[in-house]
Amino acid sequence: MEDFKNEGSKKFRENVFTKSVRAGKRTYYFDVKETRKGERYITVTERKRRYNEDGSFVVEKHKIFLYKEDFDKFADALDDIIDFIETGREFPDENNFEKENNTEEYSDVQFDDLDSE
Repeated sequence: MEDFKNEGSKKFRENVFTKSVRAGKRTYYFDVKETRKGERYITVTERKRRYNEDGSFVVEKHKIFLYKEDFDKFADALDDIIDFIETGREFPDENNFEKENNTEEYSDVQFDDLDSE
């Protein structure tokens, strides 16, 4: 897949696959893209119109990138959130971000100890 679009000095690949979801004033785009090495990733773009007092509008875009190594974690978290909304029950979270960043597991290092060589 060597399809490139020249935009200025950057080269962008065409989308491999795209799905869009209209939701009121917002549209969500789920795009599959591919790196030069052939690795695929997902971009999720939220696009919405903001109207000014004079009737003109601006388009706001917010984008996130999801890489292959994070697909399962993202899908699991989304499933948990949807289950919670539908059932009202909270499920144990084995991959809680707070747990991953728990500093209690680290030893207390004194900077004086590092200079004692």
